[in-house]
Amino acid sequence: MSEFLEILTHGRRFKAAVKDLSVEELRDLAAKLDKILVERESMEAEELQAIAARNAKIEEIRQQMEAVGLSIDDLGGVAVKASSKKRAPRPAKYQIEVDGEVIQWTGQGRMPTVFKNEVNKGRSMDDFLI
Repeated sequence: MSEFLEILTHGRRFKAAVKDLSVEELRDLAAKLDKILVERESMEAEELQAIAARNAKIEEIRQQMEAVGLSIDDLGGVAVKASSKKRAPRPAKYQIEVDGEVIQWTGQGRMPTVFKNEVNKGRSMDDFLI
């Protein structure tokens, strides 16, 4: 699909791609592109209207709060979206020393090559438990 978009958006490549089309076929193509353009413009206009309506509602609520004497702080964190807490990294479960370098692995995800090579040689993963 990206090759299609490259041809469509590059002037000379597009011209070369449509050189075999007749004038009538080019008019049909232009009409289809115009239809897509009109649909996209109407969708963007609807989105802008929705955003404007949302912002107007927010301003209305803010003015109501001011009239009553409330602030956002008075809501007590209800209005503030709670940030998701990042979990602590998993502790290492396996460890091996190779050429003086200690390599650790949690046991999650793809097995490191060092551990894979040792397992292929006949060792057990239990040999590397921390």
